[in-house]
Amino acid sequence: MKAFGHTRATRIEETDALVELNIPTPEPGPRDVVVEVSAVSVNPVDTKLRSVAPPEGEARVLGYDAVGRVVATGGQVRGFRAGDRVFYAGSNLRQGSNARFQAVDERLVACAPQSLTDVEAAALPLTALTAWELLFDRLGLTAGQMESPDALLIVGGAGGVGSILTQIARRLTGLKVIATASRPETVEWCKSMGAHHVIDHRRPLDQELARIGLPHVQYVAGLTATGQHKDAIVRALAPQGALAMIDDPGEFDIMPFKRKSLSVHWEYMFARPAFNMPDMAVQGRILGQIASLVDAGLLRTTLHQTLGPITLENLRLAHEILESGKGIGKVVLSGFPD
Repeated sequence: MKAFGHTRATRIEETDALVELNIPTPEPGPRDVVVEVSAVSVNPVDTKLRSVAPPEGEARVLGYDAVGRVVATGGQVRGFRAGDRVFYAGSNLRQGSNARFQAVDERLVACAPQSLTDVEAAALPLTALTAWELLFDRLGLTAGQMESPDALLIVGGAGGVGSILTQIARRLTGLKVIATASRPETVEWCKSMGAHHVIDHRRPLDQELARIGLPHVQYVAGLTATGQHKDAIVRALAPQGALAMIDDPGEFDIMPFKRKSLSVHWEYMFARPAFNMPDMAVQGRILGQIASLVDAGLLRTTLHQTLGPITLENLRLAHEILESGKGIGKVVLSGFPD
């Protein structure tokens, strides 16, 4: 079958940064569903893994968001059958979704939102899982608890995770939601996602919060440039507050967080499947809740740009957009040309 990936560590400028592959169509393992992929989105993890060499002599198929229909199931699968329309992010330890067919553990899968097209639904899985786990697993908030005096600062509100995190926090918690953005178009996007306030991350975050009348926040979601903003985050957090981050700031000295008794958390949504954790099925249930919230009109797609069919050229363009740092929401591709 046709797939797209890489065979060595590359920069996107290199001609073989992404290559077309011809690999066997996957057979389902005992708990797998095999999905005929109809739409995919591209995430920063795609660009990061492209810069890391796959195992010697192997090719890595990228892609960690997909919508499609189940075409085969393993012997132990009970939750899905052929024909079901599903969405998922899968596991970064297995071949990805930039392929006509993909095998994925059923515990990581849910039926796709009925009210969204495949393109609209493909924007959601990885970022929604990340946002949900960050809020409710890492920061310990309770979904549906709508009375709170506290505030959440989202650093990088216009990206894929920031866009859905803003919606979930606004709709499912009582937090005041402050997002950061620096361009007119990203400011408007954050507002459309539901942010109460948008501040400029080109300026010290604590000063920007003071400008809108918030001397401190209880929670910070560090989605990008967390290392760059660390000192301002320490100043901005209230005593006993919490930072949860998803990016890779390199060395990160947490000693400045001690004086205020601040907690520091990492969110990595691939941890459950990577370690085959006993609660791995939680991710499928989260996606089921996301689909229900979308169909109820409480959450919306974060799709911002559709690039056309799933081709080598369009995937390369999607990687370039993400690496430019100027992307908004999610970039989606749909359909394999004959």
